[in-house]
Amino acid sequence: MTSCSSTVGSSRCRAVQPEPLSDVVAGKVALHPCYSRSGHHHFARMHLPVAPACNLQCHYCNRKFDCSNESRPGVSSSLLTPEQAVAKVRHVAAAIPQLSVVGIAGPGDPLANMSRTFTTLALIREHLPDMKLCLSTNGLMLPDAVDRLVDVGVDHVTVTINTLDPEIAAQIYAWLWLDGERYSGREAGEILIARQLAGVRRLTEKGVLVKINSVLIPGINDQALADVSRELRASGAFIHNIMPLIARPEHGTVFGLKGQPEPDAAMTARVRETCGEVMPQMTHCQQCRADAIGMLGEDRSQQFALLPVEASPQPWLPTLYRRTQLHASILTKGDADEKDACLVAVASTHGEVIDAHFGHADRFRIYSLSAAGAVLVNERFTPKYCGGQDECDPQEGDALFALLADVKAVFCARIGYAPWQKLEARGIQPCVDDAWQPINTALLRWWQRWRQQCAAKQPDQGVA
Repeated sequence: MTSCSSTVGSSRCRAVQPEPLSDVVAGKVALHPCYSRSGHHHFARMHLPVAPACNLQCHYCNRKFDCSNESRPGVSSSLLTPEQAVAKVRHVAAAIPQLSVVGIAGPGDPLANMSRTFTTLALIREHLPDMKLCLSTNGLMLPDAVDRLVDVGVDHVTVTINTLDPEIAAQIYAWLWLDGERYSGREAGEILIARQLAGVRRLTEKGVLVKINSVLIPGINDQALADVSRELRASGAFIHNIMPLIARPEHGTVFGLKGQPEPDAAMTARVRETCGEVMPQMTHCQQCRADAIGMLGEDRSQQFALLPVEASPQPWLPTLYRRTQLHASILTKGDADEKDACLVAVASTHGEVIDAHFGHADRFRIYSLSAAGAVLVNERFTPKYCGGQDECDPQEGDALFALLADVKAVFCARIGYAPWQKLEARGIQPCVDDAWQPINTALLRWWQRWRQQCAAKQPDQGVA
């Protein structure tokens, strides 16, 4: 992975030589437009403005909740309730099937609005089980929220860290609010930095992909961001996004009103090059609004400014099936559309081996099998079919079988007789012979056999 794609004068960004990505990490990266250099050309994102409050006052930020003419973080045209947010996601996902990730990035800090944020995430997870969830935070409350984020299925988190030096932090932040107390100056910087680092370490230990955002502020932190890259890379962060300061007087920020210079392209490229020596750099960031919708660089939020009116919501599963088919086609460059391609579901704890019991799985990983190989398309979250060893709910099971209706096989470590029969009755093959085997190896071996069977039957069309 190259560290930067920008060039200014003779300055060229150098190449970082990271370890090859595991299949699990590669699958997470491919579908997220902010983490993938190629994904942002094919997949869309959506930010939900459900978090108005903030616990940290940055000199480069002025939150606005009714702003349609500024394109920068911290602004949105409106605020949504969690229920309105879910209805809007359903509407946008049907209109933009390339939508792969939904995130909460403001207009304040999501973790300063715990109730609204986690209610929204839980509702999306319940009603849109295939949607990838993302969150962006200043990190102050991150240590308190890691377990909840993991439990609801958030697997991408962005943390804004502008310095590791408390003295520099005192020049960037006016104050922070924690546990009913207001702090400022060096003390605020020490508290913030310690909690940011602790939160990132906990996230990466739990397998969450972490992106670090840093605002490049000339004369303040331009010499300090290499230390941010070095320390956060050692803590397991995946990529570093250095964003040039936006400090225009009309935005009403402290830096804008005081005339703090913005970095020029040469400085931005130079700092990215230095940081890129130790950590991969994101260079396609658009510094999005808190209500951004669409591809990066193509904000369609105003197209969806009016809230959808749903007297009775349309069933989500047909949209889910269409989205999966399109995403599989994008990820495999069309191979998933061939007649010998198919989709399968895998019950796996961490996405490496087939190790989960069908009835105890809280999510199924959906793979496209084609000439492109075994390609992870999405994850579908589901209530567990079994609450215990012998406590299984047939009603929940019906919803689960409908969720898997577009796959040809389900791979798991174990499965009971009743769900086995129900899968077979729906034309889905239960597969347990490859329990505890690596996912890709098992899937491709099965696909070769399935292709031979299909060839004998002369199938008419692809299914992935």
